[in-house]
Amino acid sequence: MNKSRILFIVLIAAILFASYSAIFGFDLGNYLVKPYGEEIDLGLDLSGGVYVVLEADTDETGDELQKKMQQTKAIMQQRVDGLGVAEPNITIEGTDRIRVELAGLSNPQEAIDTIGKTAQLQFRDLEGNIIVTGENVDKSEFTYNQRNQPAVALEFDSVGTEKFAEVTGDLMEKYPGEENRDNRIIEIVLDGKAISAPSVSEQIVNGRSLIDGSYTVESATNLANLIRAGALPLEMTEIEVNAVGPSLGLESLDTSVKAALIGLRLIFVFMIILYRIPGFVADLALTIYILIALGIFIYLDAKLTLPGIAGFILSIGMAVDANVIIFERIKEELKIGKTIRTALDSGFKRAMTTIIDANVTTLIAGIVLYNFGTGPIRGFAVTLMIGLVVSMFTAVFITRFILKMVVKMEISKNKKLFGGA
Repeated sequence: MNKSRILFIVLIAAILFASYSAIFGFDLGNYLVKPYGEEIDLGLDLSGGVYVVLEADTDETGDELQKKMQQTKAIMQQRVDGLGVAEPNITIEGTDRIRVELAGLSNPQEAIDTIGKTAQLQFRDLEGNIIVTGENVDKSEFTYNQRNQPAVALEFDSVGTEKFAEVTGDLMEKYPGEENRDNRIIEIVLDGKAISAPSVSEQIVNGRSLIDGSYTVESATNLANLIRAGALPLEMTEIEVNAVGPSLGLESLDTSVKAALIGLRLIFVFMIILYRIPGFVADLALTIYILIALGIFIYLDAKLTLPGIAGFILSIGMAVDANVIIFERIKEELKIGKTIRTALDSGFKRAMTTIIDANVTTLIAGIVLYNFGTGPIRGFAVTLMIGLVVSMFTAVFITRFILKMVVKMEISKNKKLFGGA
């Protein structure tokens, strides 16, 4: 038995083992591999929950609108976290819309009431006494401190300036020195929850304060947005509200999976009947493709939605199409009398331009859909783009590698077994 045959047997065994693990999982002592079905996160339309699309009712445009939309998103995120919803998804769509997806929540009105309520912002000392409220904050912006580290700059109105000067002066007098730093904390509380707890380092008499510490650009910007919260900075109007029951979502998932399995079986049979040995190799490569693509979805924590499943199935079709193009070119080379090895090399070479053109144009369409589409459309685009990249890899490299291995095995020199006439 030559090396190619041994390698081919090992490859078949590895594919079978990987497929079994993906479907059923396995447990080797302390090492547990869960089935793909348990690892993949399901989107709202499959797991059930509520989604709300809100539109800003404003004439503002440009940078000012973008700034207020980011602030609104940050406030909504803070409020949604209080609902105890697992992995809420809040995204800005276009320039003036916000989409809120809350898996596992069955009451749309509860979500809307929570998201749209007026925020209560307070500055408190450690004894719980309210120093100032959000009404006393004139400005809250991201900035950098003297050490060029991310920070938040605050400015208070006249009332806030007076109160802050009094309280910070008392704290510095009562708890002087660095050793009493933890006693000079002023909590910033939003909707009853502390979002920051900076320590006073000096009396603040001019109404201007700098909050710094271990902040990143993102966390400091988020804190600045939250501190600016009184009511939402923009009036938001509901334009779409929907609740999806978990039973309906699971039924849709089961139907989609069954349809995909039926389609795959037909493809596997079709490829073997039409192309014989290359068709069987294509089926192996397609199995590898599915395992890799689903593995990437799990690694990226991508949420699988119904449109996402559609994008994945479409990318499977693109993978099959690439193999069909390659095998048709190989058949043409065999018809003009070339040997199997020569026909194999020529067929792949001639098919490359067509495959690349088809996949690149589809990839461009996916990028456009992702950048300009909304929720479900973006899910479709993500799975499609990932699938396209993986299908190119499997069709061009894996299929070719396995075919060359089969030819080296010298199972048969009959050209009919390789799609020839």
